[in-house]
Amino acid sequence: MRLKGKVALIVGGGTGIGAATARRFVAEGASVVLTGRRPGPLAEVAADLGEEALAVPADMADGGQAREAVRAGLERFGALDVVIANAGGHGGGAVADTGDEDWALSIESNLTSCFVTCRETLPALVESKGAIVVVSSIAGLAAGPAVAGYVTTKHALVGLTRSIARDYGPQGVRVNCLCPGWVRTPMADEEMDELVRRDGITRDAAYDLVTKDVPLRRPATAEEIAAICLFLGSSDSSIMTGSVIVADGGATAVDLPTLAFS
Repeated sequence: MRLKGKVALIVGGGTGIGAATARRFVAEGASVVLTGRRPGPLAEVAADLGEEALAVPADMADGGQAREAVRAGLERFGALDVVIANAGGHGGGAVADTGDEDWALSIESNLTSCFVTCRETLPALVESKGAIVVVSSIAGLAAGPAVAGYVTTKHALVGLTRSIARDYGPQGVRVNCLCPGWVRTPMADEEMDELVRRDGITRDAAYDLVTKDVPLRRPATAEEIAAICLFLGSSDSSIMTGSVIVADGGATAVDLPTLAFS
C-alpha cells in the first residue's frame, strides 16, 4: 500500500474527484480528513470509509475555518502528509458580463480557497516533508468561452503551485498542479444538462459531444483522476515538484486549426 500510515487532507472530499480520491487513499492505507462546505456529502463519504476518515465541514477560503480543519485532523490522526487542494467551480461569464460580486466569488472559490488551504497546511507539511496536489483544470492552460473568472483563477493556480514549489522545496515539501479535462462528476453533469436542454439529447450524448475532438473520445472518470492524485501524493513521484500534469484525454494536444482536415 503506497500510503500506509499517511494522513491526507482532501478539500472537496464529499463528491466527484475529492470523494474518489478519499476512497482510493484509504484503500492505499491512508487516513483522510475530508473538508468542504456541505456537511451532508462529507458525512456520507466518511461513514463509508469508517474509522480512517474524519469529516470536518469548512469553507477553506476562510482562514479560521481552515485552521480548525487542520487542527481537527492533527488532533485525530497526529500528522499531515498529503493535501489535495480540490475546491472551486465558479466563474461563468465573459469579462463584460461579469459583475464585481461574481468576480470576487470566482477568486474566492477557485484561488483563495487553494491559497488558504496551502498556507494553513504548510507548517505540518514542512514537518512531515509532505506533498500538495493543486487541482486546477485545462482551463488553467487555455480559455473556454464565457468563463473569464474560471479561466483566470485556474491559470493563477499554476503560478501558485510554482511559487510554493520554489519557496518550500528546500524544506522538503513537494507541490504539483493537476489539470484535468472533462471528468464525469456532479459538477460536470450540470454542465452537460445545459446541452441536454439545448439540443434535446441525453447526458451521455452530451459527454460524447464535448469530447468528439478529444483523441481518446471520452471524459475521464473521477477514479482515473484519483489515481493521478495518488501518484502525485505518494513517494512514486518523489522527484517531482512545480510540475503541471495534464489529464485530458489528449484535448490540449490537438491543433485546433487542423480540425477541418479531420
